[in-house]
Amino acid sequence: MTEEYTPPKTWTWDSENGGRWGSLNRPIAGATHEQALPVGKHPFQLYSQGTPNGVKVTILLEELLAAGFDAEYDAWLIRIGNGDQFGSGFVAINPNSKIPALVDRSGPAPIRVFESGAILMHLAEKFDAFLGPREKRAEMLSWLFWQMGSAPYLGGGFGHFYAYAPTKMKYPIDRYTMEVKRQLDVLDRHLAQSRFMTGADYTIADMAIWPWYGRTVHGQSYDAGVFLDVGSYKNVIRWADEILDRPAVQRGRMVNRTSGEPHEQLWERHDASDFDTKTQDKVAAE
Repeated sequence: MTEEYTPPKTWTWDSENGGRWGSLNRPIAGATHEQALPVGKHPFQLYSQGTPNGVKVTILLEELLAAGFDAEYDAWLIRIGNGDQFGSGFVAINPNSKIPALVDRSGPAPIRVFESGAILMHLAEKFDAFLGPREKRAEMLSWLFWQMGSAPYLGGGFGHFYAYAPTKMKYPIDRYTMEVKRQLDVLDRHLAQSRFMTGADYTIADMAIWPWYGRTVHGQSYDAGVFLDVGSYKNVIRWADEILDRPAVQRGRMVNRTSGEPHEQLWERHDASDFDTKTQDKVAAE
């Protein structure tokens, strides 16, 4: 697309112009259809899909369980490609219609929590775990909020124009590539001096950043590993490899996953044994 675009005086929505996800995007909020959400038996009910934002939460839940906390959960699949996030039940717990969303049923009344960073904070504070030492709390929070503010450039910016836009356009691809590489350089310089994001302690900041930037340096984001020269970010790769080696991370990245190898896809998780019995390779063989 080379012709110059002159914006109209007042913008109007054109659903034909949204690219790969155009049929799901709209300029208003609210439910589009009635759809109740299922509720399982565990204290935490997660409604999500295995995108980077969803994986943050399932990693934390699996890490909490591995550490011995009573953090059992049901993970229900919300297929964003089908518009499940616009169902009335989901909108009731997240008016922003984005995954993940959590209902904490461990207390006297259910508590809804939406936005992945808020869910991480809610669970970490509830169990007093993966927050790091008190004297480094501000540092941990700074990196957690860095991720929340930075990832839209990687996903909605770079990912959209590089992989999903109807046509390839040099200006936005260059603009967002520059920013993604700057962010990777921020991480690489920091991790040259620090094992994890806040020093020796593995925290929810690492769990938030890894699904986005670890996946990127492992060459799995938008098939853009060569384009972004991810191999040059040696410190980020070292950090990403160490986190991926954690068994809880390996489990967390499988939950609500609907792409990749069938043995890595656990569409719903209701019990620890599901990892051994209900991955898609085993479901297909039944």
